[in-house]
Amino acid sequence: MAKTKPGKKDLDSYSIKGTNKVVRVGDCVLMRPSDSDKPPYVAKVDRIEADHRNNVKVRVQWYYRPEESVGGRRQFHGAKELFLSDHYDFQSAHTIEGKCIVHSFKNYTKLENVGPEDYFCRFDYKAATGGFTPDRVAVYCKCEMPYNPDDLMVQCEGCKDWFHPICMGMTIEEAKKLDPFLCSDCSSEDDAKRPLNSFHVEPKDIYDGAKTRVKIREGDNLEHFPIVMGLHMDERKEQNGAVK
Repeated sequence: MAKTKPGKKDLDSYSIKGTNKVVRVGDCVLMRPSDSDKPPYVAKVDRIEADHRNNVKVRVQWYYRPEESVGGRRQFHGAKELFLSDHYDFQSAHTIEGKCIVHSFKNYTKLENVGPEDYFCRFDYKAATGGFTPDRVAVYCKCEMPYNPDDLMVQCEGCKDWFHPICMGMTIEEAKKLDPFLCSDCSSEDDAKRPLNSFHVEPKDIYDGAKTRVKIREGDNLEHFPIVMGLHMDERKEQNGAVK
């Protein structure tokens, strides 16, 4: 942490005006954007300080939404997905609207219910270069796309891979009636014994992103998807809200 400048003092916390919520270093917060038509920015509080007039500012580390990068939002990005950037700024504390929680990807998928304050992060983002860490992630299904926790997937009892029903030529309703589910490759080896359209999937074998109740595989695929996105740094002047 950088040294406090003369005439300024570090604070342990800041109370969000009009609420009973207290922000401390390390908390994730929602910050009011200068454009009221945009969703709030998400940031992690790195420091809280006040000047001699008791004006409070926070040093924040920004989270980027996928659409804030040149590459934009892609098919595998979840609706609540964020990238933790190496972009820091000082902002007026009065632009803090509330608190939120940015979960790890693994913990997010274990949530029984996803609330409006819940987000997740699986990538670090270098704002100066547009690089991502990790730069490759495991892929699933016939479409060979990374895992999107918002999409329903079913697990094949044969190969143990995960598949989108639509990629298997099925509706979600049809997928929920399969027990156990076998992908086209595995079912072709066992068609005589177990016709695919006669099985019913057990609840443990279905992933419904809205409910987030399922086991997940962690990077055991041999194929990986390269994450290549460009830099997007807005040059915005601060008005009534935070800028990044």
